[in-house]
Amino acid sequence: IEICDAVAVASLLNATLVIPIFHLNNVWRDPSKFSDIFDEDRFIGTLRQHVRVVKELPKDVLLRFNHNISSIPNMRTKAYSSPDHYVQKVLPKLMELGVVRIAPFSNRLAQSVPSNIQALRCLVNYEALRFAEPIRVLADDMVVRMMKKSSLAGGKYVSVHLRFEEDMVAFSCCTYDGGRKEKIEMENARERSWRGKFHRPGRVINPEANRRDGKCPLTPLEVGMMLRGMGFDNTTFLYVASGKIYNAAKYMAPLRQMFPLLQTKDTLALSEELAKFEGYSSRLAALDYTVCVQSEVFVTTQGGNFPHFLMGHRRYLLGGNAKTIKPDKRKLVLSFDDPNIRWSRFKHHMLEILHHSDIRGIAFRKPNDSIYTFPMPDCMCQQDGI
Repeated sequence: IEICDAVAVASLLNATLVIPIFHLNNVWRDPSKFSDIFDEDRFIGTLRQHVRVVKELPKDVLLRFNHNISSIPNMRTKAYSSPDHYVQKVLPKLMELGVVRIAPFSNRLAQSVPSNIQALRCLVNYEALRFAEPIRVLADDMVVRMMKKSSLAGGKYVSVHLRFEEDMVAFSCCTYDGGRKEKIEMENARERSWRGKFHRPGRVINPEANRRDGKCPLTPLEVGMMLRGMGFDNTTFLYVASGKIYNAAKYMAPLRQMFPLLQTKDTLALSEELAKFEGYSSRLAALDYTVCVQSEVFVTTQGGNFPHFLMGHRRYLLGGNAKTIKPDKRKLVLSFDDPNIRWSRFKHHMLEILHHSDIRGIAFRKPNDSIYTFPMPDCMCQQDGI
């Protein structure tokens, strides 16, 4: 989102864009640069007719600021600022100084903008941004391997984005069945990554309410039960995209038992192939992303940029007909937590959730929706002005 919007803002201001510098996230701690994840030359070349992009600031500009980028005035902007804001507030400073910095830049441009700006966002997202060659080569090989494994099903497979990593479980403040050991591990994880955020005065943590509200990450067992209830049996080829699953030996066992043909990047790629990506969560996520894009069905179990972009990308590639299962977790919880529910009734509820998800699968963007999740019609019709 930030990269696409940065290009759009540069176009609005008729400014040169310096290749974005990524913020080091406290949780993921991935030091990857733009060129480690994306094909820098393709990015610059694709946008050449629309926005001038350079790999670094000119030396004379750096000299003016003692070779310290943080010394460049930072134009802080509100979330979802309008194009007019950038023209009226940022452009004068840019004209005065010749360079400005905008950080942070997450969601700093409104969803609804003129059609030519939307078209530029689409060009960046679906054409200019391509994974760097090392990622692309291995990811494409993994897709071929997955399709070969699932050849008995015509090369079709289901991909699941499973968000049950330690940080996700910790941040949700939900409780599972790990008792005191789990509680201590989650407290330590929260303090390590968010330093007191969850102990601020007035903060109330209610795991039961979180679960009822559908805010708890689904366990691998719950994902398996949901899919089996929807009609996916033990002959289904399943690809699970995830980070390091919390207490994986315990929690992944039932999902593997229900879906013995389950694959992950660790089973599709050799350990020596993955070695160069270890410790770089964004590059590992890019491998997962590529395999998920090509799946017959994509299942999302939690919010976040990964599933939102993936849903949009699949809609774009498949003309809006991508099959995505995005379950209503409030309804799921009612079935999971009913001790008296019979399998026939559970299946009925799962098929209802699946049907509702299918209805929402083909969707046009509403004014305040993200163009990256809902590319129809903006990215799929000819746009003027680009």
